[in-house]
Amino acid sequence: MTNKILSPWLWAGLAGLLVASANALAAAGQTIPLWPAGAPGEKGDIGEEKDTTKTTDGLIAGKRLIRLGNVSNPTITVCRPPKEKDTGCAVVVCPGGGYHILAMDLEGTEVVEWLNSIGVTGVLLKYRVPARPNRPRYEAALQDAQRAMGLVRQRAGEWGINPKRIGILGFSAGGHLSAAASCNWDKRLYEPVDAADQASCRPDFTVLVYPAYLTMEKEVDKVSPELKINGQTPPTCLVQTQDDVIRVECSLFYYLALKNASVSSEMHLYPSGGHGYGLRPTKDTVTSWPQRVEEWLGAMGMLKTN
Repeated sequence: MTNKILSPWLWAGLAGLLVASANALAAAGQTIPLWPAGAPGEKGDIGEEKDTTKTTDGLIAGKRLIRLGNVSNPTITVCRPPKEKDTGCAVVVCPGGGYHILAMDLEGTEVVEWLNSIGVTGVLLKYRVPARPNRPRYEAALQDAQRAMGLVRQRAGEWGINPKRIGILGFSAGGHLSAAASCNWDKRLYEPVDAADQASCRPDFTVLVYPAYLTMEKEVDKVSPELKINGQTPPTCLVQTQDDVIRVECSLFYYLALKNASVSSEMHLYPSGGHGYGLRPTKDTVTSWPQRVEEWLGAMGMLKTN
């Protein structure tokens, strides 16, 4: 991973280009508010939503990234692939950021572009951050993820999506969120709002890339209590490296829990690459993970053309 600091004037120019790129992707898709009357429990008092990246922040694979903060109005942006490539598969994408910010391009718009390239509809979830006080750090975000899954399934026909091929993919904290959505789909954490909440919010498959918080902080061999794995947990693919700042044992013990519950799972462990690389190519072989995930989805029949 390459980390360098840009001069302020170069930084400002690059920042503008990246924000414009992210806005262009949103314009190419369809952005929809998740909650018609506002998200549950929101008071609108956390400040302006904005990119919080500083000039002193390092680069990832030689590029800047967007660190979006103060999200109180969650949305999904639906980006469909070219018609000739469309497989009918869809993936809800959950950027990471420690439940504090969202890495909206590195782990969001760039991932949606890759999904489109393999014939998959990308659904970028802009969930609420930072974690709300006096609530479990994942709770507001999990409400948003459950709502997003149900909304995509309810409108699958409109968006050319096969309702039995809707998965979820997350990075770091977004990986924990994706796991939580995959383990807590039988009961929503909010009162139903409309018909979208009558549709199942269970993902058909789950991809966790350098996931965080999968095990307990002091007992790393025990899966976090909110991750209730059982025989109905969706098929799962995990990606992590040995030198990740998040202990690789978190993925290992999560995988073992999936195996013990007879959940079809695949895990890719790499020696180096650290944390927070998204799918930007580097010298580390871990950045070939998108090809492994594409192969995994193909083997499950998720990428068959309709």
